[in-house]
Amino acid sequence: MTILWAIIAGLIIGLLAKLVLPGRQPIPLWMTILLGIVGGLVGNGLASAFGVANTSGVDWIRHFFQIGAAAVLIALITPMWAGRHHARR
Repeated sequence: MTILWAIIAGLIIGLLAKLVLPGRQPIPLWMTILLGIVGGLVGNGLASAFGVANTSGVDWIRHFFQIGAAAVLIALITPMWAGRHHARR
Protein backbone atom coordinates (compact mmCIF):
# COMPACT_ATOMS: atom_id res chain seq x y z
CA MET A 1 0.00 0.00 0.00
CA THR A 2 2.93 2.35 0.65
CA ILE A 3 4.05 2.06 -2.99
CA LEU A 4 0.56 2.99 -4.18
CA TRP A 5 0.53 6.09 -1.94
CA ALA A 6 4.00 7.06 -3.22
CA ILE A 7 2.74 6.83 -6.80
CA ILE A 8 -0.37 8.89 -6.03
CA ALA A 9 1.65 11.52 -4.15
CA GLY A 10 4.24 11.56 -6.96
CA LEU A 11 1.50 12.13 -9.51
CA ILE A 12 -0.01 15.02 -7.55
CA ILE A 13 3.34 16.63 -6.73
CA GLY A 14 4.60 16.17 -10.31
CA LEU A 15 1.48 17.66 -11.88
CA LEU A 16 1.51 20.63 -9.49
CA ALA A 17 5.20 21.17 -10.28
CA LYS A 18 4.42 21.19 -14.01
CA LEU A 19 1.72 23.79 -13.36
CA VAL A 20 4.13 26.23 -11.72
CA LEU A 21 6.65 25.95 -14.56
CA PRO A 22 6.16 28.20 -17.58
CA GLY A 23 5.49 26.62 -20.96
CA ARG A 24 4.95 23.01 -21.87
CA GLN A 25 7.01 20.15 -20.49
CA PRO A 26 6.89 17.31 -23.06
CA ILE A 27 7.75 14.48 -20.69
CA PRO A 28 5.60 11.36 -20.29
CA LEU A 29 3.29 10.82 -17.35
CA TRP A 30 5.49 8.09 -15.87
CA MET A 31 8.43 10.55 -15.80
CA THR A 32 6.21 13.17 -14.14
CA ILE A 33 5.26 10.62 -11.46
CA LEU A 34 8.88 9.52 -10.95
CA LEU A 35 10.15 13.10 -10.64
CA GLY A 36 7.21 13.90 -8.33
CA ILE A 37 8.20 11.01 -6.05
CA VAL A 38 11.85 12.09 -6.01
CA GLY A 39 10.81 15.72 -5.49
CA GLY A 40 8.62 14.64 -2.59
CA LEU A 41 11.51 12.83 -0.95
CA VAL A 42 13.90 15.75 -1.51
CA GLY A 43 11.27 18.18 -0.23
CA ASN A 44 10.79 16.09 2.91
CA GLY A 45 14.54 16.14 3.48
CA LEU A 46 14.69 19.91 3.05
CA ALA A 47 11.73 20.41 5.37
CA SER A 48 13.45 18.26 8.01
CA ALA A 49 16.68 20.20 7.58
CA PHE A 50 14.84 23.49 8.12
CA GLY A 51 12.83 22.07 11.02
CA VAL A 52 9.43 22.45 9.38
CA ALA A 53 8.66 18.83 8.49
CA ASN A 54 5.96 18.46 11.15
CA THR A 55 3.82 21.41 12.12
CA SER A 56 0.41 21.68 13.68
CA GLY A 57 -2.21 21.41 10.96
CA VAL A 58 -1.32 21.06 7.28
CA ASP A 59 2.41 21.08 6.55
CA TRP A 60 2.22 23.74 3.84
CA ILE A 61 5.90 24.61 3.94
CA ARG A 62 6.86 20.95 3.46
CA HIS A 63 4.50 20.73 0.48
CA PHE A 64 6.02 23.86 -1.05
CA PHE A 65 9.47 22.29 -0.69
CA GLN A 66 8.22 19.10 -2.35
CA ILE A 67 6.63 20.90 -5.28
CA GLY A 68 9.64 23.20 -5.64
CA ALA A 69 12.08 20.30 -5.69
CA ALA A 70 9.95 18.46 -8.27
CA ALA A 71 9.72 21.63 -10.39
CA VAL A 72 13.51 21.98 -10.38
CA LEU A 73 13.90 18.32 -11.38
CA ILE A 74 11.33 18.65 -14.17
CA ALA A 75 12.99 21.85 -15.42
CA LEU A 76 16.35 20.05 -15.54
CA ILE A 77 15.11 16.81 -17.12
CA THR A 78 12.72 18.23 -19.74
CA PRO A 79 15.42 19.66 -22.07
CA MET A 80 17.40 16.42 -21.87
CA TRP A 81 14.28 14.36 -22.58
CA ALA A 82 13.23 16.58 -25.50
CA GLY A 83 16.78 16.60 -26.92
CA ARG A 84 17.03 12.84 -26.65
CA HIS A 85 13.82 12.30 -28.57
CA HIS A 86 14.58 15.04 -31.11
CA ALA A 87 17.96 13.44 -31.91
CA ARG A 88 16.30 10.09 -32.69
CA ARG A 89 14.16 11.50 -35.49
